[in-house]
Amino acid sequence: MRERILVLLLLVFNSLLVAKVETADEDLVTLKSLMDTLKNTPPNWGGSDPCDAWDGIKCENSRVTSITLSSMGLEGELSGDIGSLTELETLSLNSNSFTGRIPHSIGNLSNLYWLDLADNELQGPIPISSGSVPGLDKLHHAKHFHLGKNNLSGNIPPQLFSSEMALIHLLLESNNLIGKIPSTLGLAKNLEVLRLDGNSLSGPVPPNINNLTNVQELYLSNNKLSGTLPSLSDMSALNYLDLSNNTFEPLDFPSWILTLTSLTTLNMENTQLQGEVPDSLFSLASLQTVVLKDNKINGTLNVGSTYSKHLQLIDLQNNAIDNFEQKHDHLSVRIMLKGNPICYETVEGIATPYCSDNQANQLSYRTPWNNCQPSTCSLEQVASPNCACAYPYTGTLTFRAPSFSDLGNKSYFQQLEKGLMQSFESHHLPVDSVLLSHPTEDPDHYLELSLQVFPAGQDRFNRTGVYTIGFLLSNQTFKPPKVFGPFYFDADKYEHFGNSGTMESSKSVNIGIIAGAAVGGCVLVLLLVVAGVYAFCQKKRAERAIGQSNPFRRWDTAESKGDMPQLKEARRFSFEELKRYTRNFSQANDIGSGGYGKVYKGTLPNGQLLAIKRAQRESKQGRLEFKAEIELLSRVHHKNLVTLIGFCFEHEEQMLVYEYVPNGTLKDTLTGKSGIRLDWVRRLKVALGAAQGLTYLHELADPPIIHRDIKSNNVLLDECLNAKVGDFGLSKSIVDPEKDHVTTQVKGTMGYMDPEYYMSQQLTEKSDVYSFGVLMLEIISARRPIERGKYIVKEVRNAMDMTKVLCGLHEIIDPSIGLGASSSIGLVGLDKFVDLAMKCVSDSGVERPKMSEVVRELENILHHSLAAGGSNDESGSMISSSCEEVSRGSSSCHPYSSESFDLKAALSYPKVEPK
Repeated sequence: MRERILVLLLLVFNSLLVAKVETADEDLVTLKSLMDTLKNTPPNWGGSDPCDAWDGIKCENSRVTSITLSSMGLEGELSGDIGSLTELETLSLNSNSFTGRIPHSIGNLSNLYWLDLADNELQGPIPISSGSVPGLDKLHHAKHFHLGKNNLSGNIPPQLFSSEMALIHLLLESNNLIGKIPSTLGLAKNLEVLRLDGNSLSGPVPPNINNLTNVQELYLSNNKLSGTLPSLSDMSALNYLDLSNNTFEPLDFPSWILTLTSLTTLNMENTQLQGEVPDSLFSLASLQTVVLKDNKINGTLNVGSTYSKHLQLIDLQNNAIDNFEQKHDHLSVRIMLKGNPICYETVEGIATPYCSDNQANQLSYRTPWNNCQPSTCSLEQVASPNCACAYPYTGTLTFRAPSFSDLGNKSYFQQLEKGLMQSFESHHLPVDSVLLSHPTEDPDHYLELSLQVFPAGQDRFNRTGVYTIGFLLSNQTFKPPKVFGPFYFDADKYEHFGNSGTMESSKSVNIGIIAGAAVGGCVLVLLLVVAGVYAFCQKKRAERAIGQSNPFRRWDTAESKGDMPQLKEARRFSFEELKRYTRNFSQANDIGSGGYGKVYKGTLPNGQLLAIKRAQRESKQGRLEFKAEIELLSRVHHKNLVTLIGFCFEHEEQMLVYEYVPNGTLKDTLTGKSGIRLDWVRRLKVALGAAQGLTYLHELADPPIIHRDIKSNNVLLDECLNAKVGDFGLSKSIVDPEKDHVTTQVKGTMGYMDPEYYMSQQLTEKSDVYSFGVLMLEIISARRPIERGKYIVKEVRNAMDMTKVLCGLHEIIDPSIGLGASSSIGLVGLDKFVDLAMKCVSDSGVERPKMSEVVRELENILHHSLAAGGSNDESGSMISSSCEEVSRGSSSCHPYSSESFDLKAALSYPKVEPK
């Protein structure tokens, strides 16, 4: 019998062990990819099984179902690979520092319930589906879109909403959204919370918003909405209505507001309200706060004799009220009338506090003592509501759309305390009590509450207790009372970990427990064998999955050397070699940095200088970009492209070894950082050289290559100021000659990016042409594409006038180009240069020229400028033809040489290297 029990126990434990969640290979690869592209990921990320040990990851049946990483300090772009986690139900990444766009691929997550990307630095439009490209409109089962406090731009797409959506929370506040509120919003009839405030939305509020009869909180404030405010009488569930700071047409106080029997808060500051406020407004049973300041309300303010018992504030500052009827000797409502005529006159019976700035603030809240006298606690300890001294777990609860505004209302916070304790108890957590304090409302109408959670039976939590409490609050397991709305938790670091239990409890260990431990120990010995086999298999599986995610795995095997890229006159460097050539990557050899990593200057034993680009782990570019750059540069060779000398990928390092280009980037030269001044002819020559390099990529490389990141920082200048295009980490090949575009995730640099590519995700050679057009405008203006909120393309388009001197661009042309703003002497061909640039930045790709056409036009402009003696640099703009000898090993030349300029060499068309 004893043997049977032992076998049974073994089987039970074995089944539990085997049933432990294992991450599916495809999910493991995706999470590893995310880890490679992000900075500040949790310390325990990197183990073999994310489902077992990674913070913020939850799984079911070997698939990742939840990622909750709020307030973790994460940085980087949100990779489109996340769309591969097809079983994901919760994606909560709020309050981090994510940049870039919201990936379209999130639309593939058909099981997603909770999408929270709020309070980051995300940019671009709200992604919607187009053809085979998914978008957020495909997430019919999602109930939460929390996208507020980002930098999202563009319109709210009408396609985002449909009657099939289950959406209950739509939070888009504090972004850069423009255009009208789409009428399709009225189709999302399950909505309960709608926040569109803090954008630049314009036009009228669509009348069918009245169809949203379940909405409880509606925020439309701080926009540019206009027209007549529609009736919201059917929105009977409304308890928080904020329409402030819009430009609606003047209107008398809307009668439909009086039908909103659930209303707690009415905010219509600066909305062109006029006439008198009916006293029946203040009789709404749940009303707490009325803010109608900065309007044209006149007549008499009459609170009435039956005002709501919850009413706390009436703010009517800066209106035209000339009388106030007070029917209560002890009115408990805070009334603010400063800036009204009534406060400019001395009227008998008027209480002066109503006209003062120094009115008492609302009472705040703090959890009271539980019928006890608090103890005097030692340093850093805090007395709990039950008067026990302990080290509490602390943090801030932030509620995004509370339905009340009375921060002194004890009943709401007591409900929250009760809900928190019930949640902790249901999860069997050792919590004695919770303390809430300091409720405050931030400028975005978010409610913030300090939370302290106290341990039970001891003075501190152990690590398990802290992690479990934090996870419960961060992953939305806890459901607060409905009046508080959606929330997130920002935990403070806990530094007082201790052992569970006390000295007294340890003494009470009984013989039965000891016996049980002995039996358990025997079982454990047997289980260790099973665990060892399991761990070994798990490790092998993880290694296979990681290997599959490694784009260089085939290059590392001796039998597949044929897959190694065939690099012309290039070599594979070892890490130790590059370490030696850069003097251990010393600070003295650090010559620059970017999104990819740092660039170091190195010297070969023969004296040849190198530029070594070393990727950092938190680099925005990853292994695929690294591999792409090697493979692309292995087959492109041109005088206007930076030459790849070699590469290194060992010791988890990714390094590219280039020729050293001594005069740095065009950006550094245009901004004056390099100390080199480019006159008109030199700028033409730089533009021509960069155009020749691009032409080679588009028309002479096989297959053609789209650079995708043309900008002044990726154009380098050699010792003779010849332009060399570099950084191919984002480049794409057009492998299908029948297809003139590539469908791809949008990447590039804001300001240079083709808007057509940005919107359609269809990448063509004309996308490079657009970027080159922006570069041309940067060359003549020395301005960044986006500077002080102004876009150079728009600035030139609005200012240019071909009938005027300097094309009307006196304020835009760089003064250091070598002439005063009032003279056009020496800028021969400027009009043609500007005209060509504006053709390159045409909105439609079909209207833009090919790069070969750009080259021919620049050749003509340079030819005529040289023939007219266009340079006015006293040191001479004619760059010596002896510079051509530099690349052949002869004596170096100086970029300011006054010797004759070799026109034929300058205008030479790019040669095609033998394939």
